[in-house]
Amino acid sequence: MARHAIGLDIGGTKVAGAVVAEDGTVVDELTEPTPATSDAPTMSRLLLGMIDTLRRKNPGVVAVGVGAAGTVAWPSGQILWAPNNAYRDWAVRAEIEEATGLPAVVDNDANVAGLAEARLGDTLHKEMVLVTVGTGVGSGIVLGGRIYRGPHGLGAELGHIIVDPNGPLCGCGNRGCLESLASGTALTRTGREAAAADPDGLIARLAREKNAEVTGQIVTEAALQGDPTARRLFQTLARWLGIGIASVTTIFELDAVVIGGGVVDTGELLLAPLREAAAEFAYAKSVRPLVPVLPSTFGSAAGKIGAALLALDHADDRSTR
Repeated sequence: MARHAIGLDIGGTKVAGAVVAEDGTVVDELTEPTPATSDAPTMSRLLLGMIDTLRRKNPGVVAVGVGAAGTVAWPSGQILWAPNNAYRDWAVRAEIEEATGLPAVVDNDANVAGLAEARLGDTLHKEMVLVTVGTGVGSGIVLGGRIYRGPHGLGAELGHIIVDPNGPLCGCGNRGCLESLASGTALTRTGREAAAADPDGLIARLAREKNAEVTGQIVTEAALQGDPTARRLFQTLARWLGIGIASVTTIFELDAVVIGGGVVDTGELLLAPLREAAAEFAYAKSVRPLVPVLPSTFGSAAGKIGAALLALDHADDRSTR
């Protein structure tokens, strides 16, 4: 029988959980909002509750994998810090193993999403960077078919390369990070500025109809409806993202850059200006082929699928324990 693992993907706004088979099939899933107080004790209670719910319905689960936004030490599974969540020095792996009796692994959320895309995506790639665009900008680097983490598991933070030193303040404390200009959080900020400047525009009207503040999702909805202001904001976000991708493809020779996260659901609205900027700023275009920029296969599900796959990889591997 195929083995199953629980995969949990901790994001800035939600925690997605799933029971996943070895071939990537999702057999059960569960989503909870990320608590406003996202400190370690609060998040531990949430994760353990989700694991308990999924195990009761799926008693054959053999391992647990967690992908988390932030800086995660590998293989100890301690989340040291995160720019958009309150948890710090959180020994997630140890807590899950002690509470459940199951083997667990914990890695950066984009790392595990990259693993899912590289191993099970529509096109398989041994040399690939996944860029996830959500609350923040994450990245997972796959080299030789394996996740690249660096010597302590702390590498691959594309979202925090500086693309504009005079740019907006990022959640990490620096100014002008790619994340501060090309994330859902950035789209929320620029959307609110646009709504304040044009209270009768579609962005502001959609927010009023929902009796809510302007969010990146509302800007996206307006852009998909053809609103010129929202589309301009999207094009600006995509251009910054393309500039960041041009930088990473200068460093690595890759088969592909894959774009994941919820924003990729907008298709060419995001991808067309992104590809244009990546090509504009690419290095040595006369001798180096442009790296294809592709939408992800799994979208926002890649994190929970990849976390489960990583857990199954290491369920019987005591070298990571």
